[in-house]
Amino acid sequence: MSTPTSFQRLINLLHFARVVEAGSFAEAARRAGTTTSALSKAVSRFEQSHGVRLLHRTTHAISLTAEGERLLEGTRDLLREAERLEATLDRAATSGAGGRIRLSAPAPFIRARLARQVPALLRANPDIELELKVDDGTLDLAGEAIDIAIRFGDLSSQPGLVATPLGSFPWVLCATPRYVDLIGAPQSPTDLNAHHQIGFRDPGSGRLLPWQFASPVDGAIVRHLPRPRIVVEDMGAIWSMMRNGLGLAWLPAWVGLLEIREGQVIELLREWRVTETAMHAVRLERQHTPRRIRRLLDDLRNAARDWRLEDAAADYAPAMS
Repeated sequence: MSTPTSFQRLINLLHFARVVEAGSFAEAARRAGTTTSALSKAVSRFEQSHGVRLLHRTTHAISLTAEGERLLEGTRDLLREAERLEATLDRAATSGAGGRIRLSAPAPFIRARLARQVPALLRANPDIELELKVDDGTLDLAGEAIDIAIRFGDLSSQPGLVATPLGSFPWVLCATPRYVDLIGAPQSPTDLNAHHQIGFRDPGSGRLLPWQFASPVDGAIVRHLPRPRIVVEDMGAIWSMMRNGLGLAWLPAWVGLLEIREGQVIELLREWRVTETAMHAVRLERQHTPRRIRRLLDDLRNAARDWRLEDAAADYAPAMS
């Protein structure tokens, strides 16, 4: 690829300043790691293209012409600006701790977990500007300039990404203790149609999400399409309705971790859980990851330890049998 004419003229002009600073073509060539002939030709090309002479040349010395003197100060300003910009790049390469980070995740996860985490993330990274973007798992990270995306499940269909594991989470069937006292607890998925059910409709596909269970005997997957009294497109709203005693809900555990841990909500059919869903923080593959991105990934890894449903939930599950 050829160098644009304007860029080449700028390069030649900078060569002129370097020659003046060094006091000779030979010394300037030595400092630049090039040849005396190359520098001489560069300055000559600039002179010829503008119809001026910048240097008086003799066998043993060079000196500035009147035109060269007028041009030299402006050229030195260019050099100082170039050095300033280079120093800025060096600082960015060595620190990179500040600046904007675009983090994407599914909307329910942003509301249930990330929104609570933002204050701590900003305290730990005072120089960043955090932008959260809703992502159902299909966003083009390059096209949307996403630095980090939180993705669930298998990543094999998303090549070219660098993945940082954040653990996994179960989908849980939940109800309030009062609901169980009044209606009872299902003993298997076949009992579910005797209960009030709150269904989730995927706003992207428009489909009602089937509930899935795994047999504790042989691990066979049982799919239950709920017959809900209520259908909602927001997981947070479903959780709130379940908390108000309107029925059973089957949701990712991270939607209501605190309530489950404190016993305000009871997990039902725990022994029928399907395999947990993997969770990753993914980013585009790149050789030079800014420090602010690396630090936020570390913070997300630490935060993810609190996104898991502890096995302590099993302590109250037997009471439902």
